[in-house]
Amino acid sequence: MAGSTDSLIELWPDGAPFAEGTTDEDRPALTPFLAENGGPGAVIVCPGGGYAGRADYEGDPIAQWLNTLGIHAFVLRYRVAPYRFPSALTDLQRAIRYVRHRAEEWGIDAAKVGVLGFSAGGHLCSTAGTHYDLGMPGAADPIDQQSCRPDLMALCYPVITMQPPYANQGSVHNLLGPEPEERMIKLLSNELQVTADTPPAFIWHTSDDEAVPVENCFLFASALRKSSVPFDLHVYEKGPHGLALAEQDEHVATWTTVCGLWLKRYGFTG
Repeated sequence: MAGSTDSLIELWPDGAPFAEGTTDEDRPALTPFLAENGGPGAVIVCPGGGYAGRADYEGDPIAQWLNTLGIHAFVLRYRVAPYRFPSALTDLQRAIRYVRHRAEEWGIDAAKVGVLGFSAGGHLCSTAGTHYDLGMPGAADPIDQQSCRPDLMALCYPVITMQPPYANQGSVHNLLGPEPEERMIKLLSNELQVTADTPPAFIWHTSDDEAVPVENCFLFASALRKSSVPFDLHVYEKGPHGLALAEQDEHVATWTTVCGLWLKRYGFTG
């Protein structure tokens, strides 16, 4: 069953935490793409956009590709500027909890809920993988009783660090403001937040990306290695930022094949 805006799921129907209004941009939501004859895995997709917007081409088409693998997908409408941290992270954490809460209904294994993000959406996903809780058992809202730790992360040309010289300054500004505190820069530099409990990661980038330096991936992969967290790292020689499915480049487009095999390894596919 393909997702559509008709099946939009508001994550907080009565209003989200930190909400400053009631427009669509104030109301985080998921668009479900439930795969026919799908397997047990689900992936929440976070489009990029520098925390200033969300690129459509990194949303629905990615969910549709995941459906071809027999993976249930959900595209997240998370809050962006003028919203700042922790709004977007709160939205993704809620989305993970929500999918787990309804997992049985959708035929999803609650232990197979992953995240996939591009650029700043990759930063958001890596933040979810390094800043999480395992649920609040006494919470009045049963959704909040679920863990918000993703079971794996797929990070596509991701922003990882908030520190110079490799930070994407637009993302830093939109997430943390024009003069962020040093403690917040370190807190959201996710290469500094990896532990042995960080979920496995699939990472890809292009070596000549001028918007988000490839060193972001190297920093994160190095941190994962030091904590003995499994990861796949794929760096392509050439390609501009924002390639998404990379259908115009037959070489870079192979990332979907390799990522699909990685997801299969973790039992996510149909």
